[in-house]
Amino acid sequence: MAELTKGRRVTGGERNKLANDLKKKYNSGASIRELAESTGRSYGFVHRVLTESGVTLRGRGGATRGKKTKGKK
Repeated sequence: MAELTKGRRVTGGERNKLANDLKKKYNSGASIRELAESTGRSYGFVHRVLTESGVTLRGRGGATRGKKTKGKK
């Protein structure tokens, strides 16, 4: 994916193409942070483009704070 000039508006067909590329990569497992870094855009920009294009965003990763289950002895 080509790096975009920081701060430049992305509109019209260019934005649609970018949205499709981001959507495909996100659905293949790339994180929003990885996509932001590869395009030279912010996390918020990538998040907004994915949301606008109808992508169902994944939940946050990492440890959860639920109850710890104890195994049987």
